[in-house]
Amino acid sequence: MPETRSAPHLKLIQEADINDKVVLIRVDHNVVKRGQIEDPFRIDSTLGTLFHIASRGGRPILMTHVGRPRDKRTGKINCSPNSSVDPLVAYLEEKLRIKIEAPAFSIQPDLGITTIDSSIQESIQRLKERKIGAIYLPNVRWFQGEQTYGPERTRFAEQLSGVADIFVNDAFGSWQPDVSTFDITRYLPSYAGFLMQQEIKNLEKVLDPARPFLAIVAGAKYDTKIGPLKELYQRVDHLILGGVIYNAFLSAQFGVEIAGVPEEDVDLALELVRLDKEKNKIVRLPLLVESEDFGERKQGKTKTVAIKDFRKGDRYNYILDAGPDAFHEKPVVDIIKSAKTIFVNAVMGLTPHFYDGSRALYEAIDENHRALKLYGGGDTLQELKNLCPGTYMRGLNNPDCYYFTGGGTVLKALEEGSPFKIKPVEPLVRR
Repeated sequence: MPETRSAPHLKLIQEADINDKVVLIRVDHNVVKRGQIEDPFRIDSTLGTLFHIASRGGRPILMTHVGRPRDKRTGKINCSPNSSVDPLVAYLEEKLRIKIEAPAFSIQPDLGITTIDSSIQESIQRLKERKIGAIYLPNVRWFQGEQTYGPERTRFAEQLSGVADIFVNDAFGSWQPDVSTFDITRYLPSYAGFLMQQEIKNLEKVLDPARPFLAIVAGAKYDTKIGPLKELYQRVDHLILGGVIYNAFLSAQFGVEIAGVPEEDVDLALELVRLDKEKNKIVRLPLLVESEDFGERKQGKTKTVAIKDFRKGDRYNYILDAGPDAFHEKPVVDIIKSAKTIFVNAVMGLTPHFYDGSRALYEAIDENHRALKLYGGGDTLQELKNLCPGTYMRGLNNPDCYYFTGGGTVLKALEEGSPFKIKPVEPLVRR
């Protein structure tokens, strides 16, 4: 891998003593929905690390989370086949032409997997003897200790560390400090994989961009984005918002009521409104798609509304999408065309039925042939691939385009002001 400004700060997999060592690798292969792989991009992005480990005589054990099997309210864990790693194992066996074992552990109702039992030692022995090419652990969120804070967390960390000699984090998209991303580093020598290195290198282009810098962010919950948005606002020259985030901003700015926008989101958005009165960085999308009837969010039952018509006290039904014609009007077109760095973490409409706004946005960005384009997040990439497959394919081999595997991690790094302050990355930094 070429030397980068970021790489020297990290403990790199290139420096690890791997030969004949069992290497525990945390990846972000969270691409399974309803038992099927939606898009293998995140899996393929980790193959460089897997090949590197194998070529240097390492014995890989992989682990990832799939979905959210743990109920945050009750703590109960649902180990459903829909969140199994089996589709991932099948894909990698076909891709790599190796045998991968997926050990099965006892599952307790509502508690998930409470212990890594001794049966895994048989699999590890076969791994060391090269009778198999790799081991893939069950969904790490099936393990009771992964996301808890009691003694079961410490027990899981100790048991997990007992299966390997070193740890490699290649899961850029998993920024939460769970056992498999953070606690494990207290027990094993830990290194950054190639994907982690590459993501951090490109993240610096968001933190220190060529200007003008345009960011486009959309989301369903304003409260989860307020911290990153405030930091991002300070860094950008222009900011385009979409989804409930934009609806909350408009509600706060114009004093209108929009269905589906919580009052607390409007209150939070007031701070951004006050900021923008002075600096005027937020690009107004002049046209929106509103549902015709309150409670109805269906195709064919919509109308276009213009924000120039907003008056304090007005009430609107659900705003379902950005009007696609908004991306053909000044100053929106001029701002997109003049940008030299564009960061996109945005699906503009309510999926899967409202996609015209997203398609128009992606097409407008594609018209800018001189900008560095940085796309973040699985949902963003999925929509780009579905709506503009030609643009998506060109971006894969374009040095002026990069697809992050974790948009949420990019926003978290922006909020912290550095990728090295993200909890799972901190233990990988040289001291």
